[in-house]
Amino acid sequence: MNWRRRLYTAILYLLSPYVIFHLLWRARRQPEYLRHWGERFGRYATRSRRPVIWLHSVSVGETRAAAPLIKALQASYPEHQILLTHMTPTGRETSQQLFGDSVLRCYLPYDYPFAVRRFLAHFRPQLGLLLETEIWPNLVEACHDAKVPLCLVNARLSQKSLRRYARLGKLIETSLRQFSRVAAQTGEDAQRLAMLGAQGIAVTGNLKFDIAPPQSALALGRALRQGFGPERRVFLAASTRDGEEERILDALQNMAVPGLLAIIVPRHPQRFDAVAQLLARRGVRYQRRSAQQLIDAETQVLLGDSMGEMFTYYAACDVAFIGGSLLPFGGQNLIEACSVGKPVLLGLHTFNFADAAEHAVEAGAALRVADEFELAREAQKLLLDPALCQRMGEAGLAFSRQHQGATGRVMALLQDRLSPYNT
Repeated sequence: MNWRRRLYTAILYLLSPYVIFHLLWRARRQPEYLRHWGERFGRYATRSRRPVIWLHSVSVGETRAAAPLIKALQASYPEHQILLTHMTPTGRETSQQLFGDSVLRCYLPYDYPFAVRRFLAHFRPQLGLLLETEIWPNLVEACHDAKVPLCLVNARLSQKSLRRYARLGKLIETSLRQFSRVAAQTGEDAQRLAMLGAQGIAVTGNLKFDIAPPQSALALGRALRQGFGPERRVFLAASTRDGEEERILDALQNMAVPGLLAIIVPRHPQRFDAVAQLLARRGVRYQRRSAQQLIDAETQVLLGDSMGEMFTYYAACDVAFIGGSLLPFGGQNLIEACSVGKPVLLGLHTFNFADAAEHAVEAGAALRVADEFELAREAQKLLLDPALCQRMGEAGLAFSRQHQGATGRVMALLQDRLSPYNT
């Protein structure tokens, strides 16, 4: 262990009390954080009798993005067991919803040397796939020592993240050079990863374009829309972040759309109650999706406090605003809305999906708004013009189909890593 990694590890140990406090603090809103603590330190009860392909997806977005790749791996390597690791309870719950018992799931341990060694010794993966930008120096080193091929797939790196990782210097460069394969989403991501020291990078595209809207979700969305009343126009604010709901409510007040119904879906489930309290304080007539009740004609807002129904909400709306972009959070996934054929509105802050956002705007599938006032103006224009909505929706469908194929390219890249085990 070189001095840089020694220093990094020493800092991790010094932060151990904070790690425990953080779990307890998060458990105030999400009690699930109190469960499976042993897994976070390399203690596991489940074990596979089959050879393991391990894939790490931190939370909800990464887990959903992994779905096409997981299905492809299961089809091509049926004798292997897929192991999914997460860092958040919502990621774990999403995994259960999407894959049920067809995969094993657990928490990835924190990046303590003893914990990551326990993890690898317990599951003995034949291949590890880390999604997006999960670069943990001790984990990468332990995989290298244990001769576990490790790949970074669907990799993305914003300019902001580049600056943050660059501060780690040789530590991050050494880790990146130990990856067997690096599959970047875009050429820009590849260039930034190369600046940090990654080698042999392939540009494979974004796996999220390969996610097919489930027919069951689309059918439920259409049924939900009928329940709203066919004459009502429906505005969706999807995956909103803290502070955005206030601005969205201000925008709704400035929309002159008769019978308008808004659906607000907070990004994080621990905020469902807080958003409900905000609606009550503002005097908004609202209902909660979790109540499973018919929507009253006087209801102004449906609070989307359910998990795993985003495609349903897209299918039920006329116009979708993608949250995390009105304030500087970097934006959430706009690709799903485009794949359902809905016109998309975006704020200015989309650095998490920079390439997809720019291409969607260029394709005529999305419009940018600077603030809640522009959001109100552009949403109203679309809601009152079904023909314009249809044109943007069709552009979104074409845009999403044009960028599909990342799963096949990633599978081809991984083939030589797995072919010795495909007996």
